[in-house]
Amino acid sequence: MKDNNITLFDFDRDSDKKTNWRTESIINKDMFLEVLSKIEGLNENNKVKFEIQKIIEVIKNPRKDNLGLLNISSNGDTAKVNKEVILEDLNQIAEAQTIERAKYYITRLKKGLTEIKTNKINDLNLNRWKEYNDILTESLWIFDKRDKSGAHNSGYWGNFIPQIPNQFLRRYTKQGEWVLDAFLGSGTTLIECKRLGRNGIGVELLPEVVEIANKNISSEENKFNVKTEVITADSTELNFKQELEKRNIKSVQFLIMHPPYWDIIKFSNNKKDLSNAKNVEEFLNLFGKVVDNTYDILDKGRYFAVVIGDKYSQGEWIPLAFYTMNEVLKRGYILKSIIIKNFEETKGKMNQKELWRYRALVGGFYIFKHEYIFLFKKVKK
Repeated sequence: MKDNNITLFDFDRDSDKKTNWRTESIINKDMFLEVLSKIEGLNENNKVKFEIQKIIEVIKNPRKDNLGLLNISSNGDTAKVNKEVILEDLNQIAEAQTIERAKYYITRLKKGLTEIKTNKINDLNLNRWKEYNDILTESLWIFDKRDKSGAHNSGYWGNFIPQIPNQFLRRYTKQGEWVLDAFLGSGTTLIECKRLGRNGIGVELLPEVVEIANKNISSEENKFNVKTEVITADSTELNFKQELEKRNIKSVQFLIMHPPYWDIIKFSNNKKDLSNAKNVEEFLNLFGKVVDNTYDILDKGRYFAVVIGDKYSQGEWIPLAFYTMNEVLKRGYILKSIIIKNFEETKGKMNQKELWRYRALVGGFYIFKHEYIFLFKKVKK
């Protein structure tokens, strides 16, 4: 699988093993910087354009490299280059209207190659922010299909798509930090933890589902040597702080929850299962207990995501998602974002598209094609 954490410039000498030669190149970093510095010393914009066009030609046609940009020596430092992004940067320099603006772009390019700028909650190199074009920053998430690569599968009814934890772990955690999923299900979050180098704890009520989760998680390669563990327990009653202390874990840096959407899917006959709540008030009370139980273990200033949808019952749309959102807001979190995510076909409606369309026309309602992701931030201890 492609490593989603690889940046535009990845200084791994073995990175050529992962290189997609259609979209990436391995360049001699030292020579690249030397050539850029020489161009930066020019005082005429036309000469800068001419020299930059030479580099562009090398990136587009490696066999025409007469600058030594692709000469990789055993002792040299290398850089993996995303062709699309580097060509965009180089073209920006070539198209600059003034020598001052061209030199500004050259300096910025060199800085992106030599310096890494991250913040407190992730490993994204903000000097190369344009490379992360697969990280979503808008509130409408449209996915054509779920990621089924590696250990991921859609065999468990009700699991969320892997792209959700993938997006959040990359943006709101650093490698080596701890993630907790209080409604683990078949293990999707912990599979992503292993892929991205995050440690993960998952809690699941049903032993038979824990067995599925452990099988799925163990099937994923642990290339970052992280820790993942599934706890069989009821999240509404579990003492999370005590469980973490048993494992010498002081706190977690990200929380994610994908609870049942009340009784839309009955996951079991267990009375502690939120899908068996007698009414919406009981569901919200049980969910609120999980939020209470996990509050103290999340570090201040860190993030908490809840994935949930609404419910239609007896001719009425029940805004379950917003009721759930309010339960979190009652407990000291602030709301950072509301994300709308599409879904095309659920197992419950599989091969029944026309039937549901007919029901909608008769019943005067609209068919669910979305669910909500609420992102919260903990601002109090």
